[in-house]
Amino acid sequence: MLDSLTEKLSPSLLTLRTRSLFTVQLNVEAPTIVGKTPDGDRRVGVIAGGRFEGERLSGQVLHGGSDWQTVREDGSWTLNVRAVLKTTDGALIGMTYNGIRHGPPDVLSKIARGEPVDPTTYYFRTNPMFETAAPSYLWMNRILAIGIGHRLAEGPVYNLFEVL
Repeated sequence: MLDSLTEKLSPSLLTLRTRSLFTVQLNVEAPTIVGKTPDGDRRVGVIAGGRFEGERLSGQVLHGGSDWQTVREDGSWTLNVRAVLKTTDGALIGMTYNGIRHGPPDVLSKIARGEPVDPTTYYFRTNPMFETAAPSYLWMNRILAIGIGHRLAEGPVYNLFEVL
């Protein structure tokens, strides 16, 4: 009989601990529809700006990032996003993430039309990573984060957490 793998783990490895990082809202322009590609229905939205706020850092999202989306055959949406954050003290931080959004077809259709929906009716998660040269934020180069998202008409809003 095989031993359970979880029995071999330290108790510190049995749960995922997180710390609040910040909440961010991206303002995304209407997407450019690339169309049906081998990977799915591709669309690209330019990030027109936004803002973020948290206990350790706050600021604005700069214009010019992009949100590459693919609507897959199973109805789920995959995201590949790149954006630049500018903190209130002037530091620049690159943020990249992949993500996935899925749920009942009627909920996803409402989201696609910009209609409000209850965020508990669908799944929307991301995995942000950061890159900066700013001395006071170098710690961000060495963390992983997870995000819980909600799609509003003007763009997504995420609550991000540092994985400890």
